[in-house]
Amino acid sequence: MEEMPKNYDPSTNEPAILQKWLDGGYYKRREGVGDCTVTIPPPNVTGKLHMGHATDDSIQDAIVRMARMRGKSTRWVLGTDHAGIATQTKVDKKLKSEGISRLEIGRDKFVDACWDWTHEYGGIIVEQIKRMGCSVDFDNERFTMDEDYAQAVRKVFCDWYHDGLIYRGKRIVNWCPNCTTAISDDEAEYKDEKGHLWHLRYPLTEPVNGQDYIVVATTRPETMLGDTGVAVSPKDPEKAAFVGKTVKLPIVDREIPIFEDWHVDANFGSGFVKVTPAHDPNDYAMGQAHDLPQINIFDEHAVVVEGYGEFTGMNRDECREAVIKWFEEHDLLDHVEELDHSVMHCYRCDSALEPWLSEQWFVAVDKLKGPALDAVNSGKVTFHPARWTQTYTTWMENLKDWCISRQLWWGHRIPVFYCEDCGWEDALTEDTDVCPKCGGHHVHQDENVLDTWFSSQLWTFATQGWPQKPELLEGHHPTTALVTARDIIALWVARMVMSSLYFLDEVPFKDVVIYPTILAKDGSRMSKSKGNGVDPMDLIGMYGADAMRFNLLTLCTNNQDVKFDANIDKKTKKLIDSPRTDQAKSFVTKIWNASRFLLMNMEGYTPGEPVVETPADAWMFSRLAKAVKMVTEGIEKYAFGDMARGVQQFFWNEVCDWYVEVTKPA
Repeated sequence: MEEMPKNYDPSTNEPAILQKWLDGGYYKRREGVGDCTVTIPPPNVTGKLHMGHATDDSIQDAIVRMARMRGKSTRWVLGTDHAGIATQTKVDKKLKSEGISRLEIGRDKFVDACWDWTHEYGGIIVEQIKRMGCSVDFDNERFTMDEDYAQAVRKVFCDWYHDGLIYRGKRIVNWCPNCTTAISDDEAEYKDEKGHLWHLRYPLTEPVNGQDYIVVATTRPETMLGDTGVAVSPKDPEKAAFVGKTVKLPIVDREIPIFEDWHVDANFGSGFVKVTPAHDPNDYAMGQAHDLPQINIFDEHAVVVEGYGEFTGMNRDECREAVIKWFEEHDLLDHVEELDHSVMHCYRCDSALEPWLSEQWFVAVDKLKGPALDAVNSGKVTFHPARWTQTYTTWMENLKDWCISRQLWWGHRIPVFYCEDCGWEDALTEDTDVCPKCGGHHVHQDENVLDTWFSSQLWTFATQGWPQKPELLEGHHPTTALVTARDIIALWVARMVMSSLYFLDEVPFKDVVIYPTILAKDGSRMSKSKGNGVDPMDLIGMYGADAMRFNLLTLCTNNQDVKFDANIDKKTKKLIDSPRTDQAKSFVTKIWNASRFLLMNMEGYTPGEPVVETPADAWMFSRLAKAVKMVTEGIEKYAFGDMARGVQQFFWNEVCDWYVEVTKPA
């Protein structure tokens, strides 16, 4: 027998061991008694491994490996998401560096460029997951833009469209003027910013109680160009005399009404609220209730449209300065207050989002959310830790119709076709250039693509053959567990439950395991901009994959957030060390040394059933049985931190420090 090297070197040993596993086909799907099917949450195709991925994948691997060792049928499905906005942004930047734009090359060539980018950079995170030693079936990798997956997405859209659950409408959406696409509420990031509350004078058409004007308070004076009303609170008796009167809107000279509405807080600002239905969600609701005109003053780049004189062509910031200056010059700027407030930003490019009235596609959720809520309340889907159940139910109870259209070129194009000759419109599972109603050839497809969450909501079943080969799902759906982050309980978990119940009449998974968020050492969120993030590949390079994964498992307690013990060089932003991971490496080294000692003393040993020959043997077997029970229950109950620490205590203290020492003379 070849002697193990004296020193444990993960950089040499781990890749060699991994290759043996891969060459032997041990990670492939296999049948057995009972089932364990897990689908890996699809990372962005152009992404790289981060600490959340590393934690998530370590947990999943523990679940899958134990099931495999117990003889169960196992599937661990690997795949990546096409990441519409993220990928399109990267390709846009690449083209810009080459002196061209997507508008110049056209949609088809741009999509080809996205595919080229995906093929060139899309495999990085998969290779990193492989280097982690994850026992994924790498020969069965899935992608949300695969042809069969795209057919599944298209079927879902068409079925919901024909069942009346998908409709097109003009609504206020969160619009990114930089990415030029709608962003969902759940994807918007709120940032506290120092701002101002401008108090503007609006002249009354006729004096009220000797007063010639009212004062409205706003954080966004530039949007006053689109005002179509002024609202007051019904609980504000001081404003009652103004209700039913009108004001002349400065600059545009538009006569607009004053009315009462419950949206208004009488204690905010002046008590008079300017209403811009096309540029604020609450204003939109008030506009609907009071039949106000909806006037969009910005184009898709948040630039003032034609018809506003000197303000036309200005961006939001320029328009704000110009409007304030105009009010000052005309003695209509009453006063200004400093105000700290929260502003929505695009989660991709960090631009301030613009509430913008535009025509979009929506999923009507009223028929979907009830069954999805019942699935959790009845226990068909269970959250671990249980406290995340409330996050799910609260979101589901308050769920609004879901905007699923994105103004991008990369992604699943909305399969709705229009005839310019006769006005025919329909959602089709196959492309067409001929109108089935009039036979005309002036047919075009909708320009928008679907939100990436729309396609990823099918992940547990579209990756396993649905709808082309539904028999492949038998025995493997619902899946065993979904391991994911709390940030996407609403974005992804809930939507998977809704779609699976609708199309398969069953939940997509039995358990949802929410792992703790890994924070920087000081308790802040890890981020590139802060330079406080830890690259899992740096940890692997320094300590090995086993050490990193074991340390991450010990951190998976019932806590919501975990501070990661790592020191980062402030200048280079590189990892200096991670004491806890170093301790984990010491444990892995202990296993190595114990194994080496054992293999050095195997001469004359015949493998077979274990035999108790000494009291020490009997005691050790009893401790082993207890450890086996502890590990089994720990993984089954998703108590990974307790399980990992229990393994270390058993092996280090009882096996190595006691039993190995006792048996050395023999």
